[in-house]
Amino acid sequence: MNFNVGDSKQSNMKSQIYVTLETERLTLRMWREDDFEDYARICADEEVMRYLGGKSFSRHEAWRHMAFLAGHWHLLGYGHWAVEEKASGQLIGRIGFLNPEGWPGFEIGWTLGRESWGKGYAIEGARRALKYAFTEMNRDHVISLIDPDNKASIKVAERLGEKLEGRTQLFEKEVLIYGIDRAVWVR
Repeated sequence: MNFNVGDSKQSNMKSQIYVTLETERLTLRMWREDDFEDYARICADEEVMRYLGGKSFSRHEAWRHMAFLAGHWHLLGYGHWAVEEKASGQLIGRIGFLNPEGWPGFEIGWTLGRESWGKGYAIEGARRALKYAFTEMNRDHVISLIDPDNKASIKVAERLGEKLEGRTQLFEKEVLIYGIDRAVWVR
């Protein structure tokens, strides 16, 4: 784990903690400018973005979204990691936490490029992130917001031990709320 604590004179900003997590095949790390080409390619794939707003991102939208993900870390001290496949060193997607203003709760989410689907990377990375949420961040409850038609993400949530808790509206679309308590989390 790498720690970099911000200047204490900047009292209105969260202390900056830069965390890197590893699994057998993945590195979950901070975002870098040179991630942009791979991230833009992932976000341009209509099938990847199908359940994330329903349309692919332009390069401009991908840049803004990558900046949002990096900014979430800066403002809240946690966020989505860039997910790098250890064998290739390539950025394959993102996994991590969101809870911006107006969000229904502390969420774990995952988005991987299509070439990384079906390899178990989403569950592998999300399990490691969930462990971090419960053991290092001391979170009591974590949710996932999932499009009802996204059967693959529902399977990941269920394999994490999450249970269906309800439904909510997000960006004028109904999503399922899956969740898990630390007390029932299986280490």
